[in-house]
Amino acid sequence: MDEQKVSKASPAVSQRLIICGIVLVVGIVGMVALAGMKAPPAESELKERPLRVEVQSMAAEDVPVTIRGYGQVKTLNTVRITPEVSGRIVAVHPRLEQGEVIPSGELLFRIDDRDYRASLDEAHATVQQLENTVLRLGKELSIYRQRLKTLARSQDLARDEHERLKRLFQEDRVGTRSGMDNAERAANSASDQASQMAQAVTLYPVQIKEAEHNLAAARARMDRARTQLERCTVYAPFTGRIKQVAVELDQYVSPGATGLTLADDSVLEIQVPLDSRDVREWLEFKHRIGHGDTAWFEGLKHVDCKIRWTEAMDDGYWQGRPVRIVRFEQQTRTLTIAVRVDGAAAQSNATGNLPLVEGMFCQVDIPGRVLRGIYRVPRWAVSYDQKLFVVRDQRLKTVAVTVARIQGEEALISGGINPGDQVIVTRLVAPLENALLEITETRS
Repeated sequence: MDEQKVSKASPAVSQRLIICGIVLVVGIVGMVALAGMKAPPAESELKERPLRVEVQSMAAEDVPVTIRGYGQVKTLNTVRITPEVSGRIVAVHPRLEQGEVIPSGELLFRIDDRDYRASLDEAHATVQQLENTVLRLGKELSIYRQRLKTLARSQDLARDEHERLKRLFQEDRVGTRSGMDNAERAANSASDQASQMAQAVTLYPVQIKEAEHNLAAARARMDRARTQLERCTVYAPFTGRIKQVAVELDQYVSPGATGLTLADDSVLEIQVPLDSRDVREWLEFKHRIGHGDTAWFEGLKHVDCKIRWTEAMDDGYWQGRPVRIVRFEQQTRTLTIAVRVDGAAAQSNATGNLPLVEGMFCQVDIPGRVLRGIYRVPRWAVSYDQKLFVVRDQRLKTVAVTVARIQGEEALISGGINPGDQVIVTRLVAPLENALLEITETRS
């Protein structure tokens, strides 16, 4: 039964296989025919596409190093005006307001001086009284010295008279004992008066000295009273700008309380922190740092430096000069340098219309030593690993260089390139080595 089923199915399978083969052959023949009907594409020549770049031709030059720092402008002298006596304010300057500029010598405020004027008058009267006392004692001393001479002579006469009467009574029995006793009494009285006068003459210089000391003390009190009277009127010690005001008309003030703060804008300073390594390598000193018995930084060169306000970098600059090194910060390893600007320089600016004033945050460029035989390239032309791209036979080459300093937007190269080399200044991202280049512009 199974053999009959197989024999009946075999012709159908063979027919299907034959039909599939015919379809396959027809497809292949059709594909070949269609392929033969299509024309082959034209062959194109493969060309290397150049990379367009800008280059800068290298030339060695001497470049002054500029040390850049930042700091805030401050006035060099700021004085707090405080009352030195107590009292009520009876007069103030008509422009005693914050921001006003008061010329030197003008009245700032005045304290009621009636009590201090009375004290001065009293002290003056005491001085005159003591001066008269000293004068009187001096005249009395002169008179008493004359009287002492007279009493000394009277003492001698009385003694001689007593001796004469005593001799007459004892030897010649002339006279009476009563007369002799009276003569002795008169001699003793004359001696006592002379002694008292001598004592007075001796004590008078001491009394005069005491009076002179009292006079000196009275004069000191008078000077103090005069000083306190003068302190009732406060004048501007210099032409200054009022920063703070704490006094008003009819206000009672006491010594030591701040009345106002006056700033001298004629001299400004900017304290600029700089990296200690930059100071050591590039900042110029007239001689070695520190000398003699003082272990501090000395001999800083007063070179002209440029000051720019960070809020208006394109509005020109002011000129200042570094004058001293203020301090050394151990934690940050920075040296703070004071750059001074006088009032005339702070008013003048090449293009800006604003003066340099206290409170401005500024960029300060200080000239340092000169680097000789240096090549300048844009900062972005040097990679982080100190390599740059140059042109060699119209192809890109990578060379290692020695960067002496990064200064602003420039890199100062001290080694690795030669005069005449063309350095690529176009910003490139991972270019291929030996890539063909097309130079679009050459900078000098």
